[in-house]
Amino acid sequence: MTDHEAHMRHALQLAARGLGRVWPNPAVGCVLVKAGRIVGRGWTQPGGRPHAERMALDQAGARARGALAYVTLEPCAHHGKTPPCAEALVAAGVSHVYSALTDPDPRVAGKGHALLRGAGIGVTEGLCAQDAQLLNRGFLKRVTQGLPFVTLKLATTLDGKIALDTGESRWITGPGARRAVHRMRMAHDAVMVGSGTALADDPDLTVRDLGAAWQPLRILVDGGLRVPASGRLGRTARAHPVWVLHAAGATVGAWQEAGAKLLEVAQINDHLDLRAGMAGLAAQGVTRVFCEGGAGLAAALIRAGLVDEVITFTAGAFIGAEGRSALGALGLAALSDAPRLRLVSQQAVGGDMQSIWRFA
Repeated sequence: MTDHEAHMRHALQLAARGLGRVWPNPAVGCVLVKAGRIVGRGWTQPGGRPHAERMALDQAGARARGALAYVTLEPCAHHGKTPPCAEALVAAGVSHVYSALTDPDPRVAGKGHALLRGAGIGVTEGLCAQDAQLLNRGFLKRVTQGLPFVTLKLATTLDGKIALDTGESRWITGPGARRAVHRMRMAHDAVMVGSGTALADDPDLTVRDLGAAWQPLRILVDGGLRVPASGRLGRTARAHPVWVLHAAGATVGAWQEAGAKLLEVAQINDHLDLRAGMAGLAAQGVTRVFCEGGAGLAAALIRAGLVDEVITFTAGAFIGAEGRSALGALGLAALSDAPRLRLVSQQAVGGDMQSIWRFA
């Protein structure tokens, strides 16, 4: 690994601290190096401001002049709530900027790099690009496709069951897996469940047991608003935001009074058009969604081609045919129609096995 790669990987590690906290902005990291020593570093702060470059420049002060800047995404070139970071780098007198990715946002899209070059600053693009794409896949998908990146989490037994036929499901996996799930929640903009899970489990979907954790947005998909607002989600909607995707004609009064944000979604064959619903979330700035089920919502998202990644936690237990399956019907006519995923990683978490799969 070269020194340039090492500094960019450092910047990527810093950028990851912003995941789940900075939407609709990208999570960016910046490291300033002068004479082989780090003189400033920063990452996008909660809410998206200040930007990573501004943080690093403020830390470096006068030492930024002549420094090398390692930035995980092209510095912005447009005037928004703050001046452009590309202009700030020029004003600070950095000598060279190494960037991992060009920003696809039409307001930037090469303009930041061009501004730097126009000021006589050297620019090297594409350093650790693959890692940067993986880190900011939610932001990139929202900008280029108008949809959030969706991760589906499944916690099952070895035979793919999520509960007994009575509905009992606590706890299939152990405390290590549950803690890992809370860390994953914290790294996403939003946690989403369907009405079946909300009715069965009455979840609150917050991050717990991780100190003063950042709380994600909570999303309930409930076409007919079957879930009462008197449950945990409704009772805590003013403390931690809750958005509800529902169909036209649903009675929304109780959820409005609870403080939830109601998003009406069109229907197809008496079911919510989930693609339209997810596009609506992206239009509101959501970039990363962590779906925790249940079986019906998970299957519907897969059928609609909206799931990008699946994370499974598998417990060493059997429930049998009478148990409840992790997925609802996919409507397959032939085995060749089955959605195929590739295994990305696998590791033991306590007594359970965590696997990460992505659609090819």
